[in-house]
Amino acid sequence: MSKGEPAVAQGRRALVFVEALKRCSVEAIDQLNALTVQRLNVISTSDLPALNASFNLVSTIFISMGWYFIRHGAWRRHMACMITAVISSACFLVGYIIYHARVGEKSSGYTGWIAAIYFPILASHVLLAFVTLPLVILTLIQVFRRRWDRHKHIARWAIPIWLYVSITGVVVYLMLYKWFPPGT
Repeated sequence: MSKGEPAVAQGRRALVFVEALKRCSVEAIDQLNALTVQRLNVISTSDLPALNASFNLVSTIFISMGWYFIRHGAWRRHMACMITAVISSACFLVGYIIYHARVGEKSSGYTGWIAAIYFPILASHVLLAFVTLPLVILTLIQVFRRRWDRHKHIARWAIPIWLYVSITGVVVYLMLYKWFPPGT
């Protein structure tokens, strides 16, 4: 807690932040949806998996750089990298939701040794992705509260999990669309 600021006020700030994040997410989904099909036709639905993998790759790079910078005491660079990673991950999430709302789930049809590799990667990716979002939000809330001790404690868990999820997101895309597309 900040000196002189009651816990209730900090709780309100956190709720305002979460509500703003929710509203921004809904607006971003609406805007990307408009770009993809309805108005400008800039991005087709079939482009979204590659775009989403690109967002995951950008997140991977900036999470790694942010981790490097904080371990070397460059907190401003760390902050810039982590903000970029959060924005990139948010863009991924918006694109992912739009794609799966339109297309549904894509069946891999994998069997044999490919399935033995693909499905454990996919399962761990999906399960840890559910953990990543709340961890990243909790880490950000600690930043806004200026609770660096708690931020550091949560980030020690959030960063490796988030990094794993962003890397495996790219791997899942490559397996499903480039290396072993269904029907090959």
